Amino acid sequence: MPKPNVREQLLEAGLRTLHTQGFNGCAVQDITQAAGVPKGSFYNHFESKEALAMAALEMFWVNGTARRALLADDSIDPVERLRQHFQKLSKALAKIKYERGCMIGNFSSEMSGNPEFRERLTKIYADWSLALERCIEDAKSAGKLKAQIPPKALAAFLVNAWEGAVLRSKVELNGSAMEDFEQVVFAGFFA
Repeated sequence: MPKPNVREQLLEAGLRTLHTQGFNGCAVQDITQAAGVPKGSFYNHFESKEALAMAALEMFWVNGTARRALLADDSIDPVERLRQHFQKLSKALAKIKYERGCMIGNFSSEMSGNPEFRERLTKIYADWSLALERCIEDAKSAGKLKAQIPPKALAAFLVNAWEGAVLRSKVELNGSAMEDFEQVVFAGFFA
């Protein structure tokens, strides 16, 4: 396997470092040190720490593509698609011992004052909500939506509730908030 180039090393180290320490909790030197490259090489590949952070956010979002694609797999019952989607997210959090939370939520908290980040995060939330909404519409068509809530509103609620549960799991370092989320969502809204 070929050795990653310096830009890839910085991006991967940036993703890990920013996800672990947050944007304000790390410096360019922390990222270059984690990448094992000289600090001076950073600016050959990224204009600023913000530029690397945006690229890391994109990488984080792209890494979740398969989990979101599951929501559109009509060979699987729509409620089961939703359940599997959130279970896969829960497993990813458990794998990192709940310490880092979700980079999308983390950046929403830290970077919402930056218009470029606010715009990108808004689009991420909209795209995620739309994928959930379409799956919820399938559940409604199949007669499996118990609640009289429009799919669009329920999808937005699921994203909001999920991100809140992730934040709590990061504080408590356990998955009980995820378990509560799953119990309420799947017992309360779906047949």
